[in-house]
Order: sequence, then C-alpha cells, then structure tokens
Amino acid sequence: METYPHGATFSGVVGRELADSVQAYPDVVRPPEDAPNVVFIVLDDVGFAQIGCFGSDIDTPNFDRLAAGGLRYRAFHTTAMCSPTRACLLTGRNHHTVGMGGIADNATGFPGFNGRIDKDTGFLSEVLRDNGYATWAVGKWHLSPREESDLASSRARWPLGRGFERFYGFLGAETNQYAPDLVADNHFVEPPTTAEQGYHLTEDLVDRSIEFVNDLRNVTTRKPFFLYLAFGACHAPHHAPAEFIEPYRGRFDAGWDEWRAATHRRQIEMGILPPGTDLTERPEWIQEWASLPEVERNAYARMMEVYAGFLTHTDHHVGRLLDHLAATGDLDNTIVVVLSDNGTSPEGDRHGAFNSIRWYNQVPLSLESVLEHLDELGSPASHGHYPYGWAHAGNTPFQRWKRECHEGGVADPLIVHWPAGIADRGAVRGQYLHAIDLMPTVLDAIGVAMPDAVDGVAQKPVEGISLLETFTDAESGAARTTQYYELLGCRAIYHDGWKAVAYHPMRGQMYIPGSDPDLPFSKDRWELYHVAEDVSESNDLAATHPEKLREMIERWFVEAGRHGALPLHSSRPVDVPRPSHIEARSRYVYRPGAPVATTAAVDVKHRPSLTVASVTMTAGDEGVLIAHGGRFGGYSLYVQGGCLHYVHNVLGEEWHRVSSPPLPVGAHRLGYSFTPTGRFEGDVDLLVDGEVVASGHIPRTTIYSYALFGEYLCIGFDDGTPVDENYRAPFRFTGTVDRVVVDVSGEKFRDLALELEAFFASQ
Repeated sequence: METYPHGATFSGVVGRELADSVQAYPDVVRPPEDAPNVVFIVLDDVGFAQIGCFGSDIDTPNFDRLAAGGLRYRAFHTTAMCSPTRACLLTGRNHHTVGMGGIADNATGFPGFNGRIDKDTGFLSEVLRDNGYATWAVGKWHLSPREESDLASSRARWPLGRGFERFYGFLGAETNQYAPDLVADNHFVEPPTTAEQGYHLTEDLVDRSIEFVNDLRNVTTRKPFFLYLAFGACHAPHHAPAEFIEPYRGRFDAGWDEWRAATHRRQIEMGILPPGTDLTERPEWIQEWASLPEVERNAYARMMEVYAGFLTHTDHHVGRLLDHLAATGDLDNTIVVVLSDNGTSPEGDRHGAFNSIRWYNQVPLSLESVLEHLDELGSPASHGHYPYGWAHAGNTPFQRWKRECHEGGVADPLIVHWPAGIADRGAVRGQYLHAIDLMPTVLDAIGVAMPDAVDGVAQKPVEGISLLETFTDAESGAARTTQYYELLGCRAIYHDGWKAVAYHPMRGQMYIPGSDPDLPFSKDRWELYHVAEDVSESNDLAATHPEKLREMIERWFVEAGRHGALPLHSSRPVDVPRPSHIEARSRYVYRPGAPVATTAAVDVKHRPSLTVASVTMTAGDEGVLIAHGGRFGGYSLYVQGGCLHYVHNVLGEEWHRVSSPPLPVGAHRLGYSFTPTGRFEGDVDLLVDGEVVASGHIPRTTIYSYALFGEYLCIGFDDGTPVDENYRAPFRFTGTVDRVVVDVSGEKFRDLALELEAFFASQ
C-alpha cells in the first residue's frame, strides 16, 4: 500500500481508467516512537503544605507514592487563581498574553483581561491531537466566558473546540460534588446516580477517565493519550463521604498555630524547604488558636476534618486511576503531573461556613450558622468552607493565600512521575518554574516541537521554557530567571533570586480589616525579598535595599507591558455589558428541554413578573413546572398533592410558600405573579386560568445569587438539588408542560453597590 504524508500532495497516479492509475493514501498521523502518555491532575485550592509529601499530616498515600517514584518541585509557581493558571498550563503562555488576566467570568474590555483565549495561542491538547494523541478533558474547565456557557452559545472555547476529543465535567469555577451541573462533550447531562445512591463527582470523574482509557485500549495498545483531569476538589463546597471524614476526628484539635509549626518542621526534615527557612508570622487578623473559646475551636477543627476527608477521598480515587493505568500497562510510560491551581482559599472568612452562598449574597458567615449544622458539614445538606485560619496554615510556611501574589497565593505543590524518564526517584528539585513551563517541558519530553500554526492560525511564541533537563539532572541550570505576577491589582516580580511584591486591597475581601479597595495603586506598599535565601518571604528588605526595589518595580512594569497586564485595575464592573449572543427580553417563552444556564435565563429577582405555564394534567399528576436554583436558594412553581405551590428559598434557611386550593384536571394555565413591595420583599399571587386563587407575602428574597455556578433554570423538572425541601429532585412533572411564559417588563430594582460587592466576593 502506497502512502504519502498527511497534508502532502497525492503521490499516486490518476489515469483515465483504473488500470492506468496508482492508488495512494494519506498516512495516518503518528506520534513519535514510544511517545509517553500524559496525565495532568489538577487540584483546586490545595495549598503548598496540604499534601502529605509536602509536609502535611493529611493522608494522601497515592500522591505520596507518585512523589516517591518521581520528583517534587518546591519552587513551582502559578497565577494565584484558577482560570489564569489553567490557561498558562494548557497554552504555555502567560495569563495576560492569552486574555485571562482574571477568572473567565469577570473579564474586562482590555486584551489581557477579556477572558477569550484566541486560536493564536494553541493548547497543548491541539498540538498533541495533531501529533497522533487521543485527547480528553475530564472535570473542571473554567476557560470559557460565562456568557458562552449556555446551549445557544458558540462551543469554540469549550474543550472540544480547543483540541480535546472528549469532555466530561463542568464549565464553571465550582459545582456541588453531590449534584453537579455536568456537560458531556457539548451538551448538558444529568449525573448517573444521586447522592442518596452514593454519588460523588470525584468518583464519577475517575470512572469516566478509566472509561476513556478502556475505550482507547480496546481498539489500540499503541496510541498515546493526553488526559487533563481537573478535579472540583478541594474547592468549596467541601464535600466528602462520612467514612473519609470520620478518621480525622480529633486530628486538628491542637489548632492551626501548632499545625503550622509541626508542618514547617516536617518540611525542613523532608527537604521540601531548605534548611534555615523561617516560618512567617501569623497575621494579627487571624485569631490565635489558644485564645479561642472552646466552642469555636471545636467548630473550626471539625471544618478542617471535613476538608482533610475531601482531600483524602480525592487521593483515594486518584489511586484507582493509577492502579488501572498499571493494569493496562500504561503507567510506566506515562508522564503524570500533579499540581494545584493556586494557594488555599480564604473565602470561608473568619468563622468558616456551613453555606458559603451566604457570602455571595452579602450575608455574614456567622459562627452561629455553622454551629447549628456542625454534624452536617461535608454532607449533601452543606455548602461548606473552612475558616481562613486553616487557609493560612495550608500554605505553610508562606504569607497570604489565593488571589494574592505573595508566595501563599502563587507557590504550589508540583509532582512529576514518569518511570520511563525519571531515575532519581523521590528527589526534590529546587529550580524555579511557572505553570507556563509545563507545556514546553512535556512537548520536549515527547519529542514534538511547537508548530508555527495550529488549525491554520499562526502562533504567538510559547513563553514557557523546557525544564526537561531537571528530570535527570538535579543540578541543572535550567530554570526560570524572570517571572511577573498580576491578579486583581496585586502584583509581583521574580528575577534572579529576588522578588518584589505589592498587595492591593480588593472588593469582597471581608477577611482583611481596614482594606480599602479604592486605594490608588501608587499608594500600595512594595516589599522586597531575597527569595534565593529567604524562601518564605520572612525578611522584608525594602527599607535596606531601596535601589534594588526600584529596579524590580521598573522591571515589573516592563514585563507587564510586554504581556498585557496593564491597565492596573482591581475592580470588575458588573454594570458594563459584554458582547453576547443573548438578547435582552421582557418576555421569555420556554418549552421543555435541557436546563437554561443562569446567564441566559430570565432574571426575576427584585422586579415585577408574571409566570404562566400551559399544562395538561390528570388526577394525581405532580411535579415542577419551572424552577431556578437549588437547596441553597431559588424559586419553584410546582404541583403536589393536587395543589399548586410557589416557594422562594432564601439561602437554604427560609422557605416562603404560597399554596392554592385543589386544582381542576385537564388543560389549564397555572402561574404566579410577583409584585415587589419593598427592598428584597414582595407579594405573590397564584393564578389558575387568569384567576387569583391564593396570595401571600414574601418577607425576604434572594439578594444576588441562588448559586455561584450551576443550579440552572429548568422547565418541567428541578435539576441538581431541590429548591424546596418538600420534594426530591428532579421531581419531573408527570403531566404535560406545553410552554412557560415569563413576563418581566416591569423595571428591575438594582442596588449596584451591593451587586458589585457580591460579584467581587464570588471570584
């Protein structure tokens, strides 16, 4: 059989007849000989010190076995938030270069911040696909603008539009681990089972990863694969089965101060930190554990037990994947990279949360609201987060945390395991590297060059560098010498062992007393550290080396200008519309189908509205007609017990209901009207064929958000978690829903200052 290279000119002969012709086929695209598989395991909001092999006492035996058989990098850096780090990881370019200067949802109209990764910065998945790899994305995506997350939007920035051949996961920043909003390839799907049946997203993601491997290996044993496995763990909500939480009972009773000190000692002993590395001081706004009342210590320790169980549960299922790769014969020649996208999250504020959706609605996260539900933390009834004292401890020995450019925000664990390519097993590497360096390192290991064009589009230069030498040479000089940082106005610059860093206050950061988000950038205080010797940023040299500091600040502006990190702005205005395919309407007509993403759905909050469902029903029919939201906030119109019911759920704490007399059977128009009577309150009238049959007052409505992500608008059912505790999701309507019409022609009440605060809190 004659072949010719794919894309080349036909090498056969086309004559007048078959006898005068010579057949030839374009060859299949083949990867380099013995090309390794590649698996990226991306953890979410896991700090530098929270994995066992980086000094933690949290049980992570499978991550630890990867480290024991591979390498740990103690100077790996990210961008301090999820979308930007993931963009760096998959493109090999800095986050502003690809337009991801913040998370995908809070884009602004500047090239470095518009949230839209263009084709001139190709993904690793696109390059590997074009070199004969199978490519799969499983888990969290968060690289599409929120206005491109519905079923009418372009899928160009969904995984299948960026070189992945299969996708199973979720599009946004977070999801409920027991009832996630899932996407398969390019469409929404329901989870295969329920929380009551033992469902958990982490297990599902690993099941799907194993399925993808099996589907490939059932056809060919030679084709390599790239699996991008991005867990929701350990981002809020902190969800884990009780059998993983209970072994930690009492483990953290000594508190975060002692935990930091013990972890720091282990890090020194393990070689994760160089000898002499100081432990930074606890900031004054974080409570001293010893001074806390016993009731607070008990609550905070329990929240850390839940988090630890969440991480150990994730590790357990990673172990299942590793065991399966060993069984298929793939593990030895698979480059497994484990990392976290940023430092620990302080979004649990001072007291932690049973329901962190409260914070996104500007309701304080009080200790009392946690104590009422302490035994339910980690369960499907919760949407929990630990207090910021544990976030600080999780980044031992560093200062600060997620969203900031001190090491606590940007220094993260990195493990690389590749038996076929790494002999110095269990070693620690000290070379400085950034997320942008992983793509070129992997391409170098495979033997594939970054092409000049991807899908016919000329490529911007890859800004990362290959650190493949460090796999075999502990003393290799391959290392990043300069790296800038910018996120939400915080900024830093690393150069030749020195680092200058400035913290800028941000809206929504309720956990830093005295923060002024309106402070001019020129008033920010820059700090200076010689991190070649002072890894933990313990000794600020700004006052003693002013010339060095000025040099570093000037270098930051040069790098920021080169990569598109200007203009400086910490705000992300929500009242400035972005281009979208979604048109503003005063009247929405919905018919049964898939859930409607919140960004594309009608918004009935704080405005007069009229909702009418055209239905046909017989005796005994019941179910949801229209619902938006879930267990932690939303509204639902449903039929149950022969009556029509409206419920408004406020933060899973209050359910305000109005119910009708018994309904007639047959074809009818069932609905409700809402009339605002004050700030975040109003009256509801239930309607049957245009007649008011029941009325009630709603004294408190949801302020800003039913859920941070997911819990979409549904017609004829309620996906995810149920809005009302009186039914179980999906509670599909057993009659027929022809259509639901929602009129919102009345003017919406807006408290823009409050909306801004809530939006910034949700980053």
